[in-house]
Amino acid sequence: MKARSLLPIGLAGGAVLAGGIPGFLLAFTAGLLAVDQLLDRAGTNSVGADQAFTKLMRERRGGLRRRRTVPLAYLADDMGWAAVAPRSRLGVQAIPVASIAGTTDPHKAAAFDRELRPPQWSRERWKQLYVTAQRGTPLPPVSVYRVDDLHYLRDGHHRVSVARAIGADAIDAHVVELFRAL
Repeated sequence: MKARSLLPIGLAGGAVLAGGIPGFLLAFTAGLLAVDQLLDRAGTNSVGADQAFTKLMRERRGGLRRRRTVPLAYLADDMGWAAVAPRSRLGVQAIPVASIAGTTDPHKAAAFDRELRPPQWSRERWKQLYVTAQRGTPLPPVSVYRVDDLHYLRDGHHRVSVARAIGADAIDAHVVELFRAL
């Protein structure tokens, strides 16, 4: 047991000996330290998530090279061929993260870049999902359209962004295959 984990126990013992207001303050501090240590052990420390998000933002801006961010591809599913394409529901299956080529949401196409790096305004949501994934908690499946060998996100943009950031090869998805007319 590390000395740091013994600190709340020592403070609680001191609180009993001190009594009164000083004892109360020591007991309160011991309780706060114990809760902090429990949260650290549970993996809710978001420092790693914050660093990962900052790294993605730096990459998105292009670092020193200042390359232009390429937007996420957009597949319009409310008009054109995709709106009337024959489809087949394939259920939940693992798909390669690298096969995700775009989105069916025009707002997400503008917000995320081609590498599915998230927008700055979604920092907190992204960090929560990152911490959850790091703890090993399975995230709900995303939802995609499959066109040939590529997938277009209908729902789950942040989950895919986190999966890419942690180096996952595959992600579970509700897959609906669209067939192009010949």
